[in-house]
Amino acid sequence: MPISLPVALAAGLLTAAAPTSHAAAGATLPFTSVEAESAPTTGTKIGPDHTQGTLASEASGRQAVRLAAGRRVDFTAPRAANALNVAYSVPDGQTGTLNVYVNGTKLARTIPVTSKYSYVDTGWIPGAKTHHFYDNARLLLGQNVQAGDKVALEAANAEVTVDVADFEQVAGAAGQPAGSVSVTSKGADPGGQGDSTQAFRDAIAAAQGGVVWIPPGEYRLTSSLSGVQNVTLQGAGNWHSIVRTSRFIDQSSSSGGVHIKDFAVIGEVTERVDSHPDNFVNGSLGPNSSVSGMWLQHLKVGLWLMGDNDNLVVENNRFLDMTADGLNLNGNARGVRVRHNFLRNQGDDALAMWSLYAPDTNSSFENNTITQPNLANGIAIYGGTDITVKDNLISDTNALGSGIAISNQKFLDPFHPLSGTITVDGNTLVRTGAMNPNWNHPMGALRVDSYDSAIEANVRITDTTITDSPYSAFEFVSGSGRGFAAKNITVEGATVRDTGTVVVQAETQGAATFRNVTATGVGAAGVYNCPYPSGSGTFNLTDGGGNSGWNSTWSDCSTWPQPGQGIPDPDPNRNLAKGRPATATGSQEVYTPGKAVDGDANTYWESTNNAFPQSWTVDLGSPEAVRRLVLKLPPSSAWGARTQTVTVQGSTDGSTYSTVVGATGYRFDPATGNTATVSLPDGTSLRYLRLSVSANTGWPAGQFSEVEAYPTS
Repeated sequence: MPISLPVALAAGLLTAAAPTSHAAAGATLPFTSVEAESAPTTGTKIGPDHTQGTLASEASGRQAVRLAAGRRVDFTAPRAANALNVAYSVPDGQTGTLNVYVNGTKLARTIPVTSKYSYVDTGWIPGAKTHHFYDNARLLLGQNVQAGDKVALEAANAEVTVDVADFEQVAGAAGQPAGSVSVTSKGADPGGQGDSTQAFRDAIAAAQGGVVWIPPGEYRLTSSLSGVQNVTLQGAGNWHSIVRTSRFIDQSSSSGGVHIKDFAVIGEVTERVDSHPDNFVNGSLGPNSSVSGMWLQHLKVGLWLMGDNDNLVVENNRFLDMTADGLNLNGNARGVRVRHNFLRNQGDDALAMWSLYAPDTNSSFENNTITQPNLANGIAIYGGTDITVKDNLISDTNALGSGIAISNQKFLDPFHPLSGTITVDGNTLVRTGAMNPNWNHPMGALRVDSYDSAIEANVRITDTTITDSPYSAFEFVSGSGRGFAAKNITVEGATVRDTGTVVVQAETQGAATFRNVTATGVGAAGVYNCPYPSGSGTFNLTDGGGNSGWNSTWSDCSTWPQPGQGIPDPDPNRNLAKGRPATATGSQEVYTPGKAVDGDANTYWESTNNAFPQSWTVDLGSPEAVRRLVLKLPPSSAWGARTQTVTVQGSTDGSTYSTVVGATGYRFDPATGNTATVSLPDGTSLRYLRLSVSANTGWPAGQFSEVEAYPTS
């Protein structure tokens, strides 16, 4: 049986542990994070909250600590460290300072805090609200602290909400590689006052085939670099060599062989303007390139990659506080590996592949740690061929997104839908999934979305751990509302703990096989199976064995289960068929099967004409005790009285049917409401209700405007 990854939530630390048979989820990180709400404080704890637009909802763990001036939070260092990074928020329009104490002694060094990079508005994105409340600020402490030492943060002159602190032991600055060309030799100013753009360009030109060295210091660039190829750009470490620019490389093509490593690029992007290339890399690095050991912050996007980036490796980087994506493979990515990166507070998808113009192929996102994307998904795969999403740790998605989305949403054309095999393996999702205000219902922790076309790829979801999803664990949906099929899906070896509503949220036609999926602490029901639009088809869940803890079904497709609600006591007078998926052997023009369960007696299903017998079938979602049927035709007097000969059949599996009521003529007369009632024998239990029509005195077809099924006689 596949082994799932347990999540350890202790002492405010979030990690994903795994037995030796499977790699632990998430990146190998040089720091340890501690949640503020787990530490003693004289401030006020806020949260938990999952409501879009609140400060707590964007926090790690959906909780944080609010400090008025003079209030503090006292962390216990989890490891040896000489540096601290703090995720925080201050009220819009304000700045301030955090004082730092080590074992009770106030340091001379402080942490400046500001709202400058926060409170982003993207009114052109439907469903967006003001977001991106948090920011990150870092400090070299100037001394070493040991595990168990006390490190306190005190709000000095403004209200500061502290979310999480990262403790890190930063190595000293690396030395210059032999034979490299230093940017300072070309006139770069390490004091950050002069414009070093031309010095960087000159160093790149002089170092073709070699290394450009960026010594410790801060360097200001006022325009982007281009023509970068066959060169390594290397710093002394991302706490030591810092480049201040909002546009580092902007080029549409490169012959490749570009290696960028071990420095920081920190921008000044305060709003998201999609027409501006305010990115660390915009375009192409060329084949066989790499990006590693970078600290990227306050940009629109970390890497927006187009053109030829074959065999690119992006690893061991930090992406903080982007106003849009952390990284987007925007088509034509072949053999790209994105692994062991840390991403916090992205303003759109943290990691995305978008197969626009050409498919992303044989590329992967592996062992990344992603937290708090505040306007989309942790990882999103929009189309592509033979894609892998493996061993990632994703937490605290906020609005308009899931932890992982596997989607055929195209946005623009020409788009290349999912194809081949999509492998989603070994991922751990914590508090992921969110309410979608455009749909007015939630998105699951892991979503398969046939948004603009049916899922034709083979989607294999294996060894998944989903913990504390505020809503559902697995969602299958056609997000456009057009009912494209989500099919060819296997979910195997999943562990679901404390999901808010349901384990499976099926909202479109399609099929998935579930095997060895175990659930505990399910909030409402095991399955919500209500494909939309009504009558578009069914979503078939195949039990492959080994499943447990989620065999109940939400019974009312007219309502959404709420977190922790449980299955309400069923209304004994409810119509079991309303809104359920319906099919038929044939339909005439627009008179489709779903019209007979849409709740509107003026719309109707009509079978193929002159082809008796014809049958109509509805899936009630689970076996139900049915005692009475009410069959309706439109009440208008324009409909003449008629008799239809109907046989009632039932099935529990959708394949083997037995006769419940033999062929009987039922009279429909507008003078008496144009309805007929069918009483079913006591003990009748069925999931699939089938009505077979063999004659109609008023029209050469089967006709029903509503088929209502009731548990009472």
